[in-house]
Amino acid sequence: MSFTIESFEFFLLIFVRMSGFIFAAPLYSLSNIPKRVQIGLCAFISIVIYGSTGDYHIAYNGVIGYAGLIIVELVLGLSMGYFASICMYILNFAGQIIDMEMGFSMVNVMNPTANMTTTVTGNLYTYFVILVLLASDLHRYILKAMIDAFSYIPVGGAVFRIGIFNVMLTFIKDYFIIGFRIVLPMFAAMLIVNVVLGVLAKVAPQMNMFVVGIQLKVFIGLFILALSAQYVPLVAELIYEEMKIMMNEVVKVMSP
Repeated sequence: MSFTIESFEFFLLIFVRMSGFIFAAPLYSLSNIPKRVQIGLCAFISIVIYGSTGDYHIAYNGVIGYAGLIIVELVLGLSMGYFASICMYILNFAGQIIDMEMGFSMVNVMNPTANMTTTVTGNLYTYFVILVLLASDLHRYILKAMIDAFSYIPVGGAVFRIGIFNVMLTFIKDYFIIGFRIVLPMFAAMLIVNVVLGVLAKVAPQMNMFVVGIQLKVFIGLFILALSAQYVPLVAELIYEEMKIMMNEVVKVMSP
């Protein structure tokens, strides 16, 4: 493989876009993945994309113009990776509500995907969804979506539009809808438990419903979590569909 100055500039733009995506995308940006592995993956994928692209011509005006292209490609890769990654935050939101209902909201652990502390159930759902995504090879489809984006947004052809804010508004709407769909079984069970405790408090006021309620909510919550474990693949499908929608919207907004 031979390089000219023009082809090397073209390759560098591909590498910058892929680097922004890999360092922000879900699964590929985990904190326990060595940076050398991420850089090597970016370089390998960039070489493959470079070899499959025939036209190496890019138009720019001077060093400042090429620096502008670098920034545009970096922002494009970061945007696609970020909007795919924040879909995993839905699990943190659902886990916080579930733990608040069960009484586990004060227990926080480290979430490896978001590099932030979250509740126990949110971290549990995150690990389950990651395992489902890896077992079903969906991480390859996420990477394939990024590679296919080169067909819709050519190198150096990304355009910034105000519609990127509409993409965030769409995600915020789906954030609450999908989160409450995950929480709904636990919320319904805890509502029934609260109604039963309220009736018992009126029937037998001598009983300490506060002490009984704490233990009962924990047992009922763990039981509901065990029953809803069979629906984890459906949760992973909802998260993946949201990732696909977000990445498609980013491509539509930034395509020329």
